[in-house]
Amino acid sequence: MKYPIKCTSVGFMAGVLISASLLTGFDRGVDVEAGDPNLHLQILSINDFHGQIDKSGKANDKATGTAEYLAAHLKQREAQNKNTLLVHAGDVVGASSPASALLQDEPTIDILNKLNFDVGTVGNHEFDEGLTELKRMIDGGYHPKTGFFKGANFPYIVANVLDKKTKKPILPPHAIKVVEGVKIGFIGVVTKTTPSVVTPEGVKDVIFTDEAEAVNQQVKELKKQDVKAIMVLAHEGGLQDTTTGKITGPITDITQKLDPEVDVVFAGHSHTYLNGTVDGKMVVQAGSYGSAFADVDVVVDKRTKDVVKKSSEIVYTYHEGITPDARTHEIVEKAKAKVAPIISREVAQSSGIITRAENASGESALGNFIADSQRWKMSTDFGFMNPGGIRADMPAGKVTWGDLFTIQPFGNDLVSMKLTGEQVRRVLNQQFQDPDRVRMLQISGLTYKWDSARPVNDRVYDLKKSDGIEIDLAKEYTVTTNNFLATGGDAFTEFGKGTHRTVGPTDLDGLVEYVKQLPQPFHAKIEGRIIKGN
Repeated sequence: MKYPIKCTSVGFMAGVLISASLLTGFDRGVDVEAGDPNLHLQILSINDFHGQIDKSGKANDKATGTAEYLAAHLKQREAQNKNTLLVHAGDVVGASSPASALLQDEPTIDILNKLNFDVGTVGNHEFDEGLTELKRMIDGGYHPKTGFFKGANFPYIVANVLDKKTKKPILPPHAIKVVEGVKIGFIGVVTKTTPSVVTPEGVKDVIFTDEAEAVNQQVKELKKQDVKAIMVLAHEGGLQDTTTGKITGPITDITQKLDPEVDVVFAGHSHTYLNGTVDGKMVVQAGSYGSAFADVDVVVDKRTKDVVKKSSEIVYTYHEGITPDARTHEIVEKAKAKVAPIISREVAQSSGIITRAENASGESALGNFIADSQRWKMSTDFGFMNPGGIRADMPAGKVTWGDLFTIQPFGNDLVSMKLTGEQVRRVLNQQFQDPDRVRMLQISGLTYKWDSARPVNDRVYDLKKSDGIEIDLAKEYTVTTNNFLATGGDAFTEFGKGTHRTVGPTDLDGLVEYVKQLPQPFHAKIEGRIIKGN
């Protein structure tokens, strides 16, 4: 299909069967001339909100985010076109703010319900607590911490996640929205790498299949139902060159394989800003944490039912110049009040902000601090922390339990084990096995150098203990990590071969104990534990 495409960016850096469709209809009637042969549809999307209902960020030196400002911006845009659909591309919950996480993320879903979201898909973090809790969040049900929850009042769809026993999709694979008599199809998929970024317990009941194959199969099903305007909600991401606009990464690989009938891909997972095209298909992603949303406008010929024009922009949720949404504010404040006695308790004092930002070698001050805390708690030679498990920076001054929870929200158990020096070297080389996703472990008790010009399985060299003594590749050392890495998470399979395992407290409990016993105020810095050579 050939039709005009326009991509812009506000502040861009520069009861049905599972195999059946979910079909809903409405008539919001955009204000256009009578007899207009086209449907003018606006689709507003978010991704990777991660339950950050009360946490703000910055873009272009301006405050962004929090649920009440995101809601205000979405409502403002929605008012511009009565034919508006609200969608999300997964990870709206998981690694959430305490105000949402401690209440099983029910406040986040409640906010999306009140905003009348139309459809969403699952991200990898929706599996953090397993399939049963995922379905409770969607369908409603009882949880011992929170009681009964009504669930989401909009459909979740995913085509490439199958029940391990029945081999059938765990959720409807697609949904159809009828707007002014025109069918708009949505297909959901989540990254097939989910088993490598979620604990085995979280995904033990499901199978993840190829994203593009799953989408193309559902395109065939939608075509049978005379649907020609097709959107994909894909929890997978990539990067975009700010000079050329070229999009690269896993989402590009997927999009290039998609049926030409697909018009727009709403991406996620990588927390990046994407706004461009791949093989004629529009691809958008709006950062993360509610800092922005994507506004995609499509024109559909009512006679042919094809998309004939589309445009997109990424819109930041600036606090400046807009009043926060009162209804959402009320939900957030109610949630905060419930958890306040827990999260407001002061634990320690820091001398300044400690960030998780990595330098060119891959080392971060907060990464060092957390790895140190885990090694200290389990009394081992070395400590290793996955960067994806560090979700926020350490604030300056007063540090509360809630601050530490926000930094480490997953509740992973600490695990000590024995590895040989050679196995430690292999672990560190596994950081580079996926060129699209280099994951630099944060370390304690050792130092090393690495060279990107060396072979992938031999990039790490000059391994030494923190006292400067060379690590003996034949000798056994004690190591601490979390249960996510200990079971091969992020494809660090060498950890799975560790012996003499002991399970300790949660990473959060260990961190709380560690900061309490430090001289106050405490601090941390980049120390040259990791050096990039060449």
